[in-house]
Amino acid sequence: MQRRGLMLLTGGLAAPRIAHAAWPVDRPIEIVIPAVAGADLDLMGRLVAHHLPLQLAGARCVVVNRPGAGGQVGFETLFNAPPDGHTIGAVNNTALHVLSIERRTRYQPEEFTPIANVVDDPGGFWVRPNSPLNTLADIQQAARGRPGEIGVGTAGIGSDDHMLILAFEAVAEITLLHVPYAATPPIQRDLLVGTLPIGAFNGSESLALLRSGRIRGIAQAGPDRWAATAAIPTFRESGFDVLGGSARGIAAPPGLPAEITLQFELAFADMLASPDFVREAEMQSLPLRPLIGDAYRRRMAADYAALQARWERRPWRE
Repeated sequence: MQRRGLMLLTGGLAAPRIAHAAWPVDRPIEIVIPAVAGADLDLMGRLVAHHLPLQLAGARCVVVNRPGAGGQVGFETLFNAPPDGHTIGAVNNTALHVLSIERRTRYQPEEFTPIANVVDDPGGFWVRPNSPLNTLADIQQAARGRPGEIGVGTAGIGSDDHMLILAFEAVAEITLLHVPYAATPPIQRDLLVGTLPIGAFNGSESLALLRSGRIRGIAQAGPDRWAATAAIPTFRESGFDVLGGSARGIAAPPGLPAEITLQFELAFADMLASPDFVREAEMQSLPLRPLIGDAYRRRMAADYAALQARWERRPWRE
């Protein structure tokens, strides 16, 4: 009834016409993934590719990996695809925005057609179990005593982990030592062997080491505590108004017709509420935060504006 009511409110769209015009059985929906197979965006995209056809009669999905240039190749592929409903893609809020701020890209973030946010993986600060750092206040105090000397590892300059450090530095009025790596596993390696005091990475990336007692969480940067890391306070609970992490969703090229956009939004709303989808996401340690259509657009616009303001105050790359 809710689906039918939404269709009527939009002007009596004919669902059979939309379905046959947008997704003929002889042509699949391509889901562009701007990352290699096995990456976080790829895992989310493949989960969507498996479950979305269950909500779109006659549709089938194929995953197309377009890695390169930190995601830029894939984002540009999606942006320049025909807006006909045959191409959608996985997007990461930080990477999508940071790249367009740092350099000239063949896409404009605000012109994509947002469909739905799926995952919001909170960033966090992680230490060894025997670390003397127990709270964010401890890190603040240590950094004030040794400005620019307390090392924090991230997955690279411009990553969501790096943005988390910059946000915390601004609020705490301190300077940390940013130690960029090429990926998260080397951060965790150096954290475990004791050559790195603090690691900054997403909550889903912490679970194996956290559950085995090999690392300890200082704080997580979501608006609320993620159930899988419920014992770890948020930055806000710790007295620092900081949010950060990796929001991953699905967008379409600019100019996607309203009737096709609506059909996608309805399908994603149903998919994200499906018990089977939620169960499989939990098995893959994917923290879900569903945002559909305009709600997702507002989230992305706010993130983009915040990163632009941060760049103007303090560019993170020369």
